[in-house]
Amino acid sequence: MSSNVRKISIGSDYKNDAMHYAVGQQVYGGHEISNILLDKADHSYNIYIKKNNDILPWKKFNSNMAISVEYDLEY
Repeated sequence: MSSNVRKISIGSDYKNDAMHYAVGQQVYGGHEISNILLDKADHSYNIYIKKNNDILPWKKFNSNMAISVEYDLEY
């Protein structure tokens, strides 16, 4: 899996009330966010986590939510 999304923030108030998810962030009991992917079929963002060699789907946010996307600028 590859993606150029580095971070997404969910919520209308970016500074105070949004939840922020970034690739490489430690979450959920020793897991690490491995990828944030856009599903073009339903315009949702999917967050995948990794522990050891297992990559699992963790969260999905649809286009009805306030989402801010930060892209990785290293090509």
